Amino acid sequence: MVSRAQRTPFGEWWWTVDQLTLAAVGALLLIGVVLSLAASPPVAARLGLDPFYFVDRQIVFLFPTVAVMLGVSFLNPRQIRHLSLFVFVVSLLMVAATPHFGAEIKGARRWLVIAGLNIQPSEFLKPSFVIIISWLFAESARRPEMPANAIALSLLVVVVALLVMQPDFGQTMLVLLVWGALFFMAGMRVVWVFGLAMSAAIGLTTAYYTVPHVARRIQRFLDPSSGDTFNIDIATESFMRGGWFGRGPGEGTVKRILPESHTDFVYSVAAEEFGVALCLVIAALFAFIVIRALLRALRNDDAFTRFAASGLAMLIGLQSAINMSVNLRLIPAKGMTLPFISYGGSSMLAIAFTMGMLLALTREQPRSALLAPEPLPAST
Repeated sequence: MVSRAQRTPFGEWWWTVDQLTLAAVGALLLIGVVLSLAASPPVAARLGLDPFYFVDRQIVFLFPTVAVMLGVSFLNPRQIRHLSLFVFVVSLLMVAATPHFGAEIKGARRWLVIAGLNIQPSEFLKPSFVIIISWLFAESARRPEMPANAIALSLLVVVVALLVMQPDFGQTMLVLLVWGALFFMAGMRVVWVFGLAMSAAIGLTTAYYTVPHVARRIQRFLDPSSGDTFNIDIATESFMRGGWFGRGPGEGTVKRILPESHTDFVYSVAAEEFGVALCLVIAALFAFIVIRALLRALRNDDAFTRFAASGLAMLIGLQSAINMSVNLRLIPAKGMTLPFISYGGSSMLAIAFTMGMLLALTREQPRSALLAPEPLPAST
C-alpha cells in the first residue's frame, strides 16, 4: 500500500486519482480481452490467419494502452493543453492527408499506413479537439475581448469539413454533439443552440441527397425492406438468442457470420454468448465512468477543467452509446468502435489518451493555482 504521508509523485497521484473509475476501466479492458477471445477467431479463420491473431494483438495493445492512460493521468491541466495542441495539429494534418493518401475501404478513406502500421488519425483528433475548444470557451468567459468563440467555431468548420471529405459521418456527428454541448455549457444563448441544430439538420439533409451510402443507410433503417439489412438483423437477433445469461462461451453463431464481429458488433457477440446481463454490466460501467466524471467536473471551480472533463466524459459516453445503439438497431448503422472493448490499435490508444486526460482533470487537487495567470508586478 502507498501511504498518504509519502510525498512521491506516485503517492500524490494514487491518493488523488479516481480509483473507482480506474477499476471500472480495468473491468472494461478485461471484458474486451474476453470478448476478443470469443469473437475474433472465426474472423481470423475467414481471413486465413492464425485463429488467435486478433486476440494476441489485442493483448499486445493492452500494454501501450495502459501505459498511455496512466502516463497522461500524471499531467497537470497546463501540460494537457500543450500536449493536446501538439496532437491536434499533427492529427489534423494527417486527417487532411487521408483522403489523398489513405487506403480506400468500403468507399471511405480513413486510414493511413505509416511504418507498416494502420492509423486512423480522426480517433486522436477528437479528444485533442475537445481540449482545445474547452480552453477557448474558458478564455471567452475570462477574457470577453478575445474572439475565442469565433476561433472555436472556425476550428469546428475545419474539422467537420475534413471528416466529411473522408467521408466519416459518424465521427462528424460525435464531434458536433460534443461541441454543441460545450457551447451550451459555456453560457451561450439558446437561440445559438437552435441555430446549430438547424445547421446540423441541413447538413444531414444535404448528405442524404448527395452521398449515396448515407442515403442507403438511412433508408434501410427507416424501411428494412428497401435494402440489405442482413448484418443488423443478425446483430439484433443475437440479443434474443442469448437471453439473460447467454448460450455460453464459444456457443454463439453471430461471430461466424458477421465480418466485423470483433469491432463494430462485439456488443452483439457479448449478448449471444454471455447474455443481456453482461450487456447491462457493460452499459453500467460506461454510465458509471461518465456520471462520476461529470460530477467531479461540476465541483471544479476552474472553467477550463470543468469544460474539458465534461467534454471528454461526453465523448466517451456518446461513442459507447452510438455503438450499442447500432447493435440494438436504435439508430442507423455507422462504423464506430466500442471504447476499451472493440479490437483496434488506433481506437485503443486514442481512448487511452482520452481516459488519461479525463483522469488527470478529475484528480482531487487544487487546480486554480495551476491555471491562474502570473500576477503582474506592482507599479511603483
